[in-house]
Amino acid sequence: MSDPLLTDATGVSTGPVSQLMEMGGPVMMVLLAIALAGVVTFVYLMLFGTFFAPKFTAKLKKGITVWQQKPGRDVPGQLKQNAGRYSRLNPLHHLVINTMNARLEGTDPQQIRESVARDAHEALEPFEAPLKIIEVIAALAPLLGLLGTVMGMMEAFSAMAATEGRANASQLSGGIYEALTTTAAGLVIAIPFAALAAWIEFRLRRIQKTINSVLVTVLAVPVASPGRFENTENAETETDTATAARRFSDYSDSGQQGRLANATG
Repeated sequence: MSDPLLTDATGVSTGPVSQLMEMGGPVMMVLLAIALAGVVTFVYLMLFGTFFAPKFTAKLKKGITVWQQKPGRDVPGQLKQNAGRYSRLNPLHHLVINTMNARLEGTDPQQIRESVARDAHEALEPFEAPLKIIEVIAALAPLLGLLGTVMGMMEAFSAMAATEGRANASQLSGGIYEALTTTAAGLVIAIPFAALAAWIEFRLRRIQKTINSVLVTVLAVPVASPGRFENTENAETETDTATAARRFSDYSDSGQQGRLANATG
């Protein structure tokens, strides 16, 4: 015996998706479409993050420890030489090497700070658009569900008005039941996507803090610029470097988080 819930009026067996389509109408189709788009976006975000998210690896920790003890050209050289396949995909790996080389070449601290802040933002920029898509889905699904309910209620009461009030309670309750299906579907979609958006944003904040901490550590190490051997000039270089580190930290904590906050709603 076939299940009556999976059989339409013609006796043809139908699936749960077809049942939802019949009960929710076009709004249910939109809800299913955005749910599918959200799942694809989340899978893409996880795969992209696995390979391209900035990571503070053990090799970077060891390299920065050596850099703090004795900054020299051999440190970024060893980091670049020992970089494996996944290290080459790590944006933080390249940021650390470029920052060390810029320090050793005697680049202006202000220019280093601006370049590092720009590169750090670009490392997180690919994650902002998928996060925004998930947040929009979480906010849009309940509204679409409510729209479907309102349209279903209007249709139910329109049918009742056509019969001049002679519709029985079972007919009216059946129409209301079908109308409320879209609200339930919208909430079922919105709740998990809202949780995912909060978790992704939390992860991005932690990654951003890690980037800021690592780069400020690299910038704070005093390094003598090429051709400067006078003590007074070395002292000025150290002062400029410490100032650049503080400015980069302030810039990253305010400007970069502000951009991320705007991009994530």
